[in-house]
Amino acid sequence: ACTESAQVLAFGCVTCVSSVLVGWLLVMLGGLVDIYFIFYLASAVVGSVMGHKRHLNDLKNTSLPIDLHEHQGNEAILFERTFGPGWQHIWRVMVKSLLAESLISPKQASGLLTAAGISLDGEAPLTHRERKQKPIHLTRFPVLAAERLAFFFQSLKWIDGQGMEQATDTLTGVHFDPGSIPSLTQIIPAFNEVVIPSVEFLRAGAEQEDANNMSPDDQPGLGDMTLPPQGDGVNTNLAFMISQFPDEWVFLAKRLHTDGWIESDQSQELYQDFMKQRLSPHCVTEVRLWACLRMQSVARTVIGALQYGRALASLPKIKEHYAQFPEKRIAEDHVEVILAHQTYGHAEGNPKNDEAVQMLLERYADDALFLVFDLQKGTSPDLWAMVEEFLTARGGYRPGIFKQASVKCKWDKPRRALRVLEVLPRKFPLRLGQGEFKTQGKACNQLNGLRFATGHYVQALDCNMGTFIGEAFKVPYILRTFMPLDKHDRTAPNCRYLGFREYIYTGREGAVGKCHAAAEWTFGTITQRFLSGMGMRMHYGHPDFVDGFWARNRGGMSKSSPVVNLSEDIFAGYNVRMREESSPHVDALEFEKGRESTFNSASNFFAKISGGSIAVIRSRDNHLLCDRIGLTHSLSFYFTSVAFYVSNLFIDMTIYLYVMLFIAFTLADIDLAKLHELGSTFSAEWLMSMGIFSLVPQLLEMVLEFGAMKALREVLGMLPAATFFFIFQNKNIASALRTGVMTGIAKYFFTGRPMANQHQTWRDIYVTYWKSHYGPAFSLMTLYIIYQVLVHQTFQGALPMVLVAVSFISWLITPIIFSPFPRWALIEQDIREFSAFINGKAGKEEDEVGEVVKRGQTGKVRTLWETGLAYEINSWTEASYWLCATTIMLRSACVVYLLFIIPAEILDFLWIYILVWSINTLCVLAYLLSGQNNLLLNLQAVGWLLAVPIGSVVLGSRAVSPTVATRLPELIISFVVFIYILGLFKEMVLIMNKCLYAVRTCTGGSHSIAMRHHNQMIRKCFLYFQAHQMEMVQAYIILIVNTLVSVLLLLVDRLICNMHTWWLLNREMGRMEFDGQYLAKSPPKIESDHMRDGTSIGTNSELGYEDTLDYFATPTRGGGPAVTPTRGGANATAAR
Repeated sequence: ACTESAQVLAFGCVTCVSSVLVGWLLVMLGGLVDIYFIFYLASAVVGSVMGHKRHLNDLKNTSLPIDLHEHQGNEAILFERTFGPGWQHIWRVMVKSLLAESLISPKQASGLLTAAGISLDGEAPLTHRERKQKPIHLTRFPVLAAERLAFFFQSLKWIDGQGMEQATDTLTGVHFDPGSIPSLTQIIPAFNEVVIPSVEFLRAGAEQEDANNMSPDDQPGLGDMTLPPQGDGVNTNLAFMISQFPDEWVFLAKRLHTDGWIESDQSQELYQDFMKQRLSPHCVTEVRLWACLRMQSVARTVIGALQYGRALASLPKIKEHYAQFPEKRIAEDHVEVILAHQTYGHAEGNPKNDEAVQMLLERYADDALFLVFDLQKGTSPDLWAMVEEFLTARGGYRPGIFKQASVKCKWDKPRRALRVLEVLPRKFPLRLGQGEFKTQGKACNQLNGLRFATGHYVQALDCNMGTFIGEAFKVPYILRTFMPLDKHDRTAPNCRYLGFREYIYTGREGAVGKCHAAAEWTFGTITQRFLSGMGMRMHYGHPDFVDGFWARNRGGMSKSSPVVNLSEDIFAGYNVRMREESSPHVDALEFEKGRESTFNSASNFFAKISGGSIAVIRSRDNHLLCDRIGLTHSLSFYFTSVAFYVSNLFIDMTIYLYVMLFIAFTLADIDLAKLHELGSTFSAEWLMSMGIFSLVPQLLEMVLEFGAMKALREVLGMLPAATFFFIFQNKNIASALRTGVMTGIAKYFFTGRPMANQHQTWRDIYVTYWKSHYGPAFSLMTLYIIYQVLVHQTFQGALPMVLVAVSFISWLITPIIFSPFPRWALIEQDIREFSAFINGKAGKEEDEVGEVVKRGQTGKVRTLWETGLAYEINSWTEASYWLCATTIMLRSACVVYLLFIIPAEILDFLWIYILVWSINTLCVLAYLLSGQNNLLLNLQAVGWLLAVPIGSVVLGSRAVSPTVATRLPELIISFVVFIYILGLFKEMVLIMNKCLYAVRTCTGGSHSIAMRHHNQMIRKCFLYFQAHQMEMVQAYIILIVNTLVSVLLLLVDRLICNMHTWWLLNREMGRMEFDGQYLAKSPPKIESDHMRDGTSIGTNSELGYEDTLDYFATPTRGGGPAVTPTRGGANATAAR
């Protein structure tokens, strides 16, 4: 019995006690995870109830008709109560905005205005004969325009419930006072993001080399080839954009034709003319602007931010007010947009971005748009001269008196150049610190713009946002939440931050964009509504409104300390909470926001915010809050901050513990029958993952806003993609969190926000996931194989462990599944480039170690060798001594435990691998002496297969008797144990090397020489302890897996009508010929359908409805809408 002291360390007792301890640990971690899933369910139920009380039922249901019949229609009456007697003017501005964005056709715009009894030009009222004021059927309009309008009208119910006086409080009221609108400053911090896509970028992407890694110096075929590709190798970038929004491209062609800029209104001709450089400069600019409004660009954010100023400028009372001040731009006292561009005019910036910024400033010179840039060393001489001329003209300035300054300017229309308005000299740079410990860039850039902000309230916008002008008209009402008009005590506003909804427009950009958008949309709606109800909502990012006075007096809108404040936005929420202020959330306003739509960029985003959560836990703000709130509030605070990330780490740990538990059960001779007799739930397969509960909030919110049928269709339709995507990303979150815990450093990952069709090269995939996914996948797969082999050798019943198998398989294949266009030429290119990456010699010389380290820090590694060695050196350089010592002690304890738990018959096989390692060590020496012959290195990678024949020499016939298959458990388990022990010895050598480095530097030795010796020892250990060779084996397995999965997807596309492309990207790409190029020979598929039918075009991005029917529903006697055809007759109706 295990209770007897003599039997405590016996094999049977150790395995039995281990299984019990692992089981209890698994249950404990499961309980911690269950708490978070209970929060998920609570947020879903309570959030949906709160949404019902906020009148969010059918919020975006486009099947409900909109009746704008003046004084009669429900929506017309609501519109007038909310905005006053001039509501029809506001409706005209909204429709014109949709038309200008090419979201609707000219005919549709005319129909929308006719439904309200007004015309497009607004010059003459419509006659009774011209009035066709029938209810609008939004399902006959493009999806984006329909959802915008549906949300606009439904959200007016909340505004209408605020108890406004129509004559004084509505924007077009008879006695409305423009002074009642608080001023707003919108700040757009930009670094070096794309402002407007260049002509070269839009035309590129279709060549095979465009799908390969690019050179940093923009010289194809030369240099390091470490930058991401600039296309998919099949279609041009513009063609892919058109495939996502074919109807909107058709509308652009019609609009340019109607305005007289092009001769034909055929969309394919417009595309071909652009590609062949036959368009006028004006049309080229229109195409570039059309593209920038359909990608994540700075221009999209700027144009969206300007909508609020344009909305105010269209109001009659505002026009009357500014008529008294002709020197001012209309509404510039009420709203200003500040583009805080950090690299404008700087040597590190992009000249094309500078030109695009000037284009925006000139194009929108009549709007309240300002540029704030950082004047510093490296800024162009022309900008320095412009600033010095401004200061000299004001007097008292001496050249050279300052080295840095923040400069605010605007576009001067008469001079067609920038004009300086204000200069704020600084003693220190915009970002403080050195190297990896510089202050957070975006937070500093926000502060640079905030210094010039004049508004009562401030709004910071990321460079991937946008706004519909209809939402802009609601902003004055939303801002009254800070200070209601009937508030008597006006010493302080009701809140400091005000959050609202976000529409994730990248949900239309393929499977990755849809999965990412669904998660972000759920958090921005039902979850934040619930957190607001608990009083624990934080500031999670833009576009929240902020009390400007409060932000200026507390250092800015977010914190910028290096490393700690990587997730800079949430600390503003901490600041609010610590001062007992509030940060509510409203559902009546919605801005647009983009998220990553390629797989690698989405992974980098999740890794960034996960690492930032570790910094949140370690922060002083977190400790101050947790010390001063009770247990209940601490739980709420936990859920509202880092619970999601910590829970993912716990889930990841339970996967390994689950397999280890059954290995211990098997070694302890506890089979499934015995577990069943004990009544344990471990005796049955765990098929139901708790992760399914994460779908509940999304499902309930979609039911609330869209209706049950569409909610079920959307959730079930994206379930396959979401399953693979989030299994992979949950592991990504857990790996980033684990790395943050080990190093204590939160690293910033630049995502780049590329388009969804960007090719994901196998080299980039491996560099991104080799440590976070591939290594853990092989570890979990090894444990799974050990369990299955042990069970089959002991003839016990085995659990299939479906979820475990799905996990490690998903970690291996998901990046390829989400890679677009599996074409044989691209597969051959990836095989060739990835093989060169595995066997490349770059960075292998001793004198190149310093460069390898720098490349590892910047992510510009060229070969597998540089990838692994840079990680080893950076890990041992950055890790603290106590962390290294703790890791070694834990690993040593694990080795001792393994020696107790594993039978001696298995441990005897360790001698085989000791001999193999000795042979490989001689091969390493020969490799170094022979000038690094790759043949010798590859022989070491496969040398471990010699274990079987060498086993017969070391152990005799016992090693292979009765068969090799019978001895597989001993061979596999002993190999895993040996590799683990070998890694422990390597760490022991390296910690002694780290201590020797400390002794050398502390005793007056040269730091550079000590560091060189330190790195050289790591390099030698990297080879002699077989670390690099094992990584080569892993890379070759990944090469084989990638090839097999890619070929399978190629066959799916070839044989089943581009099904993978349709699923991953969009229907237009899916309908393209397998070896074809979109728009090369035929118009958009939606347009060609109508051309075959002989009908005109007025399409729907998702449903493809043609413009053969009227857009208005005629009420029937039964009360429901019935669509009445007005063109095409019975044949058109039958065709539909």
